[in-house]
Amino acid sequence: MESSGLQRVLNWLIDGARSSGTSADMIAAVCERLVDAGLPLSRFGIFIRTLHPEIFGRNFIWRQGQEVEIGTVDFEILETPEFAKSPLRIVFEQGIEVRGRMDDPDSRRFPFLDDMRAEGVTDYIAVPMPFLDGSIHATSWVTRHPGGFSDDDIATIRMIMAPLARVSEIVTLRRTAEMLLDTYVGNRAGARILGGQIRRGHNDTMQAAIWLSDLRGFTALSDRLPAETVVEILNHYFDCQVTAIRGHGGEVLKFMGDGLLAVFPIDEYVGDAAHVCTRVLEAARESRASVEALAFPVGDVVERFRFGVALHVGNILYGNIGGGNRLDFTCIGPAVNLAARMEKIAGRLGRTVVASEGFADVCQHDWRDLGDFPIAGFSKAQRVYGLAEETPVVMA
Repeated sequence: MESSGLQRVLNWLIDGARSSGTSADMIAAVCERLVDAGLPLSRFGIFIRTLHPEIFGRNFIWRQGQEVEIGTVDFEILETPEFAKSPLRIVFEQGIEVRGRMDDPDSRRFPFLDDMRAEGVTDYIAVPMPFLDGSIHATSWVTRHPGGFSDDDIATIRMIMAPLARVSEIVTLRRTAEMLLDTYVGNRAGARILGGQIRRGHNDTMQAAIWLSDLRGFTALSDRLPAETVVEILNHYFDCQVTAIRGHGGEVLKFMGDGLLAVFPIDEYVGDAAHVCTRVLEAARESRASVEALAFPVGDVVERFRFGVALHVGNILYGNIGGGNRLDFTCIGPAVNLAARMEKIAGRLGRTVVASEGFADVCQHDWRDLGDFPIAGFSKAQRVYGLAEETPVVMA
């Protein structure tokens, strides 16, 4: 391999691969530059373990002349026979190189290499990519060159690993921060925090449809069931709502025991309040159906559930609130307070979905006027609406 070409690749990585805009661009550029410098590479894979509640890792696969393929795998892969017999399992667990020359009978112990052999591959090597935090990630290098990789080729691969690992770790740390923020504070809030809104007092006003929901009978449920069972029920219950909320453009801001606060931003320049509120109502109806269908067996009893959700539209203050160095990115304001009070009214009326007068005016639907109700903290009574299709249920 041409030494000057290799040095240029090393220098480019050491400088942070600045010319690449995305992870896929960086991987493609590395591979193409190595090929130009003389490495007989036909396929390259990089496998990054992630800090995510559902995703075990991400993979990027480069093939010569093709776009980089990006994929994710969940934790179930760890229990599969394919992973048990994969070279990557050895890399992840032992942190050592695994080589599989196609003319070596020992390579038959990896079923994955049978597919490679069928594609005309002559040599394969999986190389660990350790990060500074001690975690082990992996790369795989494949060639169709007659005779496989030479000793010089293997030396080149080993030489490239350190700078490749540093760049990959930087990119991974950024993505991990984004994913954790998305997981714990939501997409919109996460983007703002990463954008620098980290000081108390960084707040914005925005118009939004507000969703505030609560599980009926949660106190009694918590009293008669083990805490572990209650947590499992809550997770299933919140799944019924989060999927619908996110599917219709909303963002979950907070879980408060059995309560859920979500917002659906309204673009003040587009004037899409009616469209947004219609989607909010669709999400509420989908959640209602999902919660009604939820059945959780506990011993000989099957628990069934009901919930209530209050819908309102108004201006909210959205940003950092807290004390000292402990902040919360959330929303406050009279509109949020009204939604919280209305949710309690929904419970008293045995309704699943209730809406404020402001929401009902914007969202054209078959609403039923439920009357005026005094609201603590508000100078005048507020008119509340329910869905005409709903039959009130008196909670025992």
